[in-house]
Amino acid sequence: MPQITNSELSSSERFSHLKQWLSTLPSVSMKLDSIRPASSDASFRRYFRIDGDGVSYIAMDAPPHQEDVRPFIHVAEIFRNAGVFVPRIIAQDVENGFLLLTDLGSSMYLDQIGSGNAHKLYMDAIDALLLIQVQSQPGVLPEYDRAMLQRELMLFPEWFIDKHLGVTLSDKQASSLKKVFDLLLANNLAQPQVYVHRDFHSRNLMVLEEGNAGILDFQDAVYGPITYDLVSLLRDAYIQWDEEKVLDWVIRYWERAKRLGLPVNPDIDSFYRDFEFMGLQRHLKILGIFARLNYRDGKSAYLSDLPLVMEYVRKTARRYTELKPLERLLDELEDKNPQVGYTF
Repeated sequence: MPQITNSELSSSERFSHLKQWLSTLPSVSMKLDSIRPASSDASFRRYFRIDGDGVSYIAMDAPPHQEDVRPFIHVAEIFRNAGVFVPRIIAQDVENGFLLLTDLGSSMYLDQIGSGNAHKLYMDAIDALLLIQVQSQPGVLPEYDRAMLQRELMLFPEWFIDKHLGVTLSDKQASSLKKVFDLLLANNLAQPQVYVHRDFHSRNLMVLEEGNAGILDFQDAVYGPITYDLVSLLRDAYIQWDEEKVLDWVIRYWERAKRLGLPVNPDIDSFYRDFEFMGLQRHLKILGIFARLNYRDGKSAYLSDLPLVMEYVRKTARRYTELKPLERLLDELEDKNPQVGYTF
C-alpha cells in the first residue's frame, strides 16, 4: 500500500485507509464489517477490534506524523523473548502506521480486580515483570537518563501548577521545588537499571484465561530505575490499595528479585525508600500529564484521577523529612493547613 502523504488526514479518512489495508491481507480471515473501536488511548493511537473465524484481532492506527510503530515492534519482540504475553504482530505497514495484532481480550486488571483475586493477579503481574527485568541489558532500549526524568518532572510546574492551578511560582518556591527535584533525580539515577515498561498498571494489564498477565502499551519502554514499574503497578493512578497490602507486595517482589539475582537494594528499608522516591517522581509527572491531557488535548476524563495521584504525592512528601518542603509548597499552592504526619 503506498504511503499516505497527507499528514492532516482526518480520523475518518485514516479509518478508510486502514480498512483498505486490512482488505489486502488475504491470508488473514477477517469480517471487515465487524470492525469497531477496541479501546481509548491517551496518545494519538487508536485501536479497533475485528472478528475472524473463532478469534478476534486488533488493528492499530498510529498516524506517522504523531506516532511511530517501530518502537512497539521492537519492544514486542524483546518482551515476547522474555517469556511474557504480549500481542503478536500479524501484519504491519510501518510507513502508514498500521499494525494487525492478536487480541488479548478486553478484561483489564482495572475492571476485573477485587479483594478476592487481587493478590493472585498482582503476583502474576510481578512474576511477569521479573521475567522482563532478568533479561535486561544496556544498549537495547533508550536510556531513562537524567534529561528524560527531568523533562517529566517539569510537566508538574508547567501544566499542573501553571495551567491547572493558575499559579506562577515565586523565585523562592521555584528554588524549593528544584531542590526536591534534585533529590528525586539523585535517588532515581542511583538505582540499578533494568528494562522499564513505563506504564505497567491496571489499564495496560489484561486478565487472560492462561498466562497472566497480558501486557499492552509497551512502546515507550526504556532502560531505567528498577523500582519504576513496581511503583506503577502498586501505586496505580486508577486504583488504590491499603498501605499494608502494598508493603506486602513490595516485599514479595523484593524477595523474588533477590533470588533471581536482580540488583535490588539488599536492605528492604532502603529499597522501599527507593520505591517511594521513584513513585514521587512518577506521580508528579502524572499530575502534569493529566492536566496537559485536559488543557491541550481536550481529554477531561483524566481530571477525575488527579485527587488520588495528589494523595500519593502528599503521603510520600509527609513521610520523609527531606521532602517536607514539597508538602509545604503544596499547602501554599492549595491553601491548605499543614497536616500532622510521621517522618523517618
